[in-house]
Amino acid sequence: NADYPKDARRARTFGAKGIGLCRTEHMFFEQSRLPIVQRMILAENSADRTAALNELLPFQRSDFEGLFEAMDGYPVIIRLIDPPLHEFLPSEENLLEEVITMRVKGETEGLAEKEKMLTAVRELHESNPMMGLRGIRLSIVMPEIVEMQIRAIFEAAANMFLKGIQVKPEIMIPLTGHVNELLHIQPRLVEIAKQIMKEKKAEFPYKFGTMIEIPRAALTAGEIASVAEFFSFGTNDLTQMTYGYSRDDAERNFLAVYVGNGILPANPFQTVDQVGVGRLMKMAVDEGRTARPNLEVGICGEHGGDPDSIEFCHKIGQNYVSCSPYRVPVARLAAARAALKHMPKK
Repeated sequence: NADYPKDARRARTFGAKGIGLCRTEHMFFEQSRLPIVQRMILAENSADRTAALNELLPFQRSDFEGLFEAMDGYPVIIRLIDPPLHEFLPSEENLLEEVITMRVKGETEGLAEKEKMLTAVRELHESNPMMGLRGIRLSIVMPEIVEMQIRAIFEAAANMFLKGIQVKPEIMIPLTGHVNELLHIQPRLVEIAKQIMKEKKAEFPYKFGTMIEIPRAALTAGEIASVAEFFSFGTNDLTQMTYGYSRDDAERNFLAVYVGNGILPANPFQTVDQVGVGRLMKMAVDEGRTARPNLEVGICGEHGGDPDSIEFCHKIGQNYVSCSPYRVPVARLAAARAALKHMPKK
């Protein structure tokens, strides 16, 4: 998992053979970019939103160029924007305090902007953001965001390709729950990718795939694989949705008690629950490859650095695991041990 070129270079020194997860939204949080992102969110029409996104495009393109250069010859899996938009805005509590203070003091300069931001934060509030307007849902409602990201990715890949770098971009669309979501958004993104490659006169391999992190996606993997060229299991969210646990609340309030009393054999957010979550994963691999025999499958949740989870991923036929750069040596050793342990007998 690498979001910046420095992370990618560090991972390669540890033996990584590619990037299994680049979280593009992390690039939006940098101080030079956050005001532009907020202006994009506050835009009242598509034209204004696109104008702000056009300012972000050079930043994203530069980041991707660095990633492709650092991973010369290896695949780079880039996840399109995933979190809900409210995460890029100030908290409602802090904004309300600032607005009230300015009103009481009679300060008018900047008040209208603060009030507009407060209104936007309230409008974007969701009762359960993890299951709300994020991932592919956000891409369908506001397609301008991912269209910009695809343009940045493929312009960067083309620029690096023309410099002699071997690029292998793989675009991951997060939070798919129904094949119709992919059928709605993916063709438009592929069209932009092809258009840029034609304009730049650069031909290189690429893939479009999805994250399997919703139980329904695992249960309908055959349908989804008819559109997606690869799967990557987002096991953090898949575990949350399968168990019905909020990870933060569960780890703070009761998971230690459950593990201590033997109710659960281990924390399912640290080691894949093979009986429940793992069964969904195996079903998705099997049904996905029935529909698309050459389907590439991996894992990019935190479980990707856990030796027991890595062995399970090997047993169900996954192609790769992805984890933080510093866990790559442990992951490689665990993968090697799993391969030897489960080597077919002659």
